Amino acid sequence: MGEVQNFFPEAQQDDLPTDLDLEFGGCQTTTAIGHKLYAIGGSDAGSPSCVRVFDKLIGKWITPTVLGANLGPSKGHYAVVLSTERILVLMRDSPPDDFAWFLEVDTPFVKEQRKRLETEVVAWSKGVRGNCPKPIVISGPSGVGKGTLISKLMKEFPSTFGFSVSHTTRSPRVGEKDGVHYHFTERHTMENDIREGKFLESAAVHGNLYGTSIDAVEAVTDAGKRCILDIDVQGAKSVKASSLEAIFIFICPPTFEELEKRLRERGTETEEQIQKRLRNAKAELEQGRSSGVFEHVLVNDDLETCYENLKNILGLNDGFCEVNPPALKNFELPAGYLVLQLEQKVLIYGGTTSLGKPSSVLYILDVSTLKGGAPGRTRGLKLHEVGPLADI
Repeated sequence: MGEVQNFFPEAQQDDLPTDLDLEFGGCQTTTAIGHKLYAIGGSDAGSPSCVRVFDKLIGKWITPTVLGANLGPSKGHYAVVLSTERILVLMRDSPPDDFAWFLEVDTPFVKEQRKRLETEVVAWSKGVRGNCPKPIVISGPSGVGKGTLISKLMKEFPSTFGFSVSHTTRSPRVGEKDGVHYHFTERHTMENDIREGKFLESAAVHGNLYGTSIDAVEAVTDAGKRCILDIDVQGAKSVKASSLEAIFIFICPPTFEELEKRLRERGTETEEQIQKRLRNAKAELEQGRSSGVFEHVLVNDDLETCYENLKNILGLNDGFCEVNPPALKNFELPAGYLVLQLEQKVLIYGGTTSLGKPSSVLYILDVSTLKGGAPGRTRGLKLHEVGPLADI
């Protein structure tokens, strides 16, 4: 078997443009979906991230706008059509947790970007094994006790939760480090990323942009932690409208009078600042209870009771499950392998190992529970090692 193979569920070999190798060159696969052929790969340092589209209706090659993550070099890849929306790309000589990628060709995100840019669009999304607990969005007016509740979570479960690092267009202050305190970025870069849907929420504050990117939240999950987002109601609405699946929790005071009392007892604001916070709090309380964004509303009357209720919502009183499955350290996509698709399962078998020895191990990649996608990760992959075929 060759290292890179073509897969044509809807097209005959005669349907392919005769200038494919001249147009693309190098190592590629060409996959048909409807009236379009998606050529993946080429002579770009062995990277499959290069994509071109041949539209059979007009008989022309199209160079699409490619969004999402950039793939690194690979000695070979295999493309499998999963649906009219996406193509699974398996890469050789990649780490066990970095071998599966998805080229989205007609997902809701791609459709939205195609309409916005008025051009052909495809998007890459990294495939990740297993599912993970949903990120947590916590909102509520200033003085309601959000920070205290989050601090208690972080103290009791120090290895479970993490915060995403926000982006900003302002300059770093003394002692601030890029990637630690903020991701400091150029305004035009952040504005473009916001337009491309890469940000969950953003806002202009004193002439600078601040925001939470999808990639920053995914990075927390990749590190094996559950991301907490402490944002206002407007930001929560933006997250709700995004592709990120999250748990939305609104914290409110027992009464508005109690909230004012707590703000005054802090002794950290002037009267003018307190009045401004109270005005904002009144608007947030109205939106939080009636916006339809929040699945859970907790009244912080007694801190310990509210905290126990928060843990119940997050399933923490029933024990914590591992975020990501353990890596398959010995897995490698073999050279000369055979890939077969059986409904929602992809079978990987045969070929040779990196030492040149024949491989008879069968792997089953289950893609029936996929979630998410560009501009974030595609999670839910299940990879099973069945063992040598002769032993089955």
